Amino acid sequence: MAEKHTSSSPKTYKLGELFCGPGGIALGAHNAANKVPGIKIEHAWANDYDPTTADTYRENTPGASEETVYVGDVRELDTDALPPIDGFAFGFPCNDFSLVGKQKGLEGKYGPLYTYGIHVLKSHKPEWFVAENVGGLSGANAGTAFPYILREMQRAGYTVVAHKYRFEEYGLPQARHRIIIVGLHNDLIASGKEFKVPKPTTPEPSMMRTAKQALTEPPIPEWATNNELTRQSEVVKQRLAYIKPGENAFNATDMPEELRLNVRGAKLSQIYKRLDPNKPAYTVTGSGGGGTHIYHWEEPRALTNRERARLQTFPDWYKFIGNKENVRRQIGMAVPPDGAQVIFEALFNTLMENDYDGIEPNIDVDKRIRELEKKEGTLF
Repeated sequence: MAEKHTSSSPKTYKLGELFCGPGGIALGAHNAANKVPGIKIEHAWANDYDPTTADTYRENTPGASEETVYVGDVRELDTDALPPIDGFAFGFPCNDFSLVGKQKGLEGKYGPLYTYGIHVLKSHKPEWFVAENVGGLSGANAGTAFPYILREMQRAGYTVVAHKYRFEEYGLPQARHRIIIVGLHNDLIASGKEFKVPKPTTPEPSMMRTAKQALTEPPIPEWATNNELTRQSEVVKQRLAYIKPGENAFNATDMPEELRLNVRGAKLSQIYKRLDPNKPAYTVTGSGGGGTHIYHWEEPRALTNRERARLQTFPDWYKFIGNKENVRRQIGMAVPPDGAQVIFEALFNTLMENDYDGIEPNIDVDKRIRELEKKEGTLF
């Protein structure tokens, strides 16, 4: 359990992470701890399968080192042997739950990896956890994968609150919609703690932070890393000249026939899509080939990795390690630090018994589990 604290010392939580990515969750947790008096976060350990992603995490996360950030397949990691933790975070791989993919869910290669997070809950028994995944998780395996995972979390000894967050409604300059699950150990629930979904701060379009504001207010400083331009072919430049802000390669009405893409059955609206400077950006992903970069609303080019990082709310001092393609993937797969901070501030206020504005979760956990149990025996 977390260190005991007095009025003069903060309550310290040692944080462990699986699938840590470049450190968006960790940064959000540390920033939230700085906002909530009486809370301190210490890095305990983390894991990611990609060496350069782990390097980025170590470069930017206080206390992270070669000894505490483990690189490799989580299936080969002895989580029981890891040091004790008080808090746990895991953004388990979304490949098999994403709406962009085939949604194989628990039957896919990556779907079952959530079980390693469940094992940590059972063996380490942290006081709380935060889990993140794409909105497509809710519908995977004909809608049964999600409640199955929720039930496993409950059986591990936690009361869980699940909510699909629209991060543009919380001040982020990006329409990024993610399911966040917050779990409190039942011992905390017995002591009267109850997590509430934090109330949106920018719920109306007129209040939302725009892509242009994110990239230009203030301008990116010259010392910022990862800001190299991507080369664009002349054909791409010509194509972009006919695409207006907010349009893509398929709905640009003025584009000449010779520049149009002949992609049978193409439905992805992000191919050669320009940002709308007056709206939050569309979702930043790890893609980049085939016109799936994010494109500037005015200039004939793709965004730099630093610009993409700004849309993901990483500060300019945050240094990403790796080549340009690897960094682009890291940024796109990351949890936005400002989004994570929203969740952790609410969590820490809950732990400190501070009041804050909350809303009803848009996912009824108990109802989803009851619906699953009616179908039990047919899909699992």
